[in-house]
Amino acid sequence: MNEYIIKTNNISKKFKKTYAIKELSMSVRKNSVYGLLGPNGAGKSTLLKMITGIIRPTSGQILFNNHSWTRKDLINIGSLIESPPLYENLTAYENIKVRGTLMGISEDKWIDVLQKMDLMNTKNKKTAEFSLGMKQRLGIALALLNNPQLLILDEPTNGLDPFGIEELRSMIKTFADSGISVIISSHILSEVQQVVDDIGIIYNGSLLYQDKIDANENLEQLFMDIVRKERVS
Repeated sequence: MNEYIIKTNNISKKFKKTYAIKELSMSVRKNSVYGLLGPNGAGKSTLLKMITGIIRPTSGQILFNNHSWTRKDLINIGSLIESPPLYENLTAYENIKVRGTLMGISEDKWIDVLQKMDLMNTKNKKTAEFSLGMKQRLGIALALLNNPQLLILDEPTNGLDPFGIEELRSMIKTFADSGISVIISSHILSEVQQVVDDIGIIYNGSLLYQDKIDANENLEQLFMDIVRKERVS
């Protein structure tokens, strides 16, 4: 029997008269990597913002570890959604120190996440001088700081060069083994297929498809078939 880290039951989000998410139900298995796929504007970020408490659902229910989600669950969730939340006048270490101190996390953990994301050699460089890829890596480091049970990464390869993408891919593969469940959203299907166990395809705020992914499956063809069918219906 599957155990789920997160489930949404008929969740909706309405802005004025328009639904960004409409009666969406998804299930993310524990110790798995879940790929949330969809074109830009499909509703991926809105869905993830509801799971992380940035915005509230208009209706529906979110379950975390089989109980109704509350803000107390945020201690077990790490996330990088849209732009990394950085103090650009501070170094990478100082950004980690601020967050770690507020959360009561030891310096050993600060160093650990900086090393994992290859940011220890930035020394006195302010994050305002970082490349987009370096900022993205620091955002992921901040998301890992609380040793989360669930890690949410929204378009995490943005700004990364091919070497950075390969390193991130390798890292994501290790998360499930270390007890971290991952939701990764993307519109780059080739990147997602190499790391995920399950996929959900979202379009116009609705989840059109959800299942385990076969390594030999043509994900691009599956995606196009499902979205094309929805467009003509």
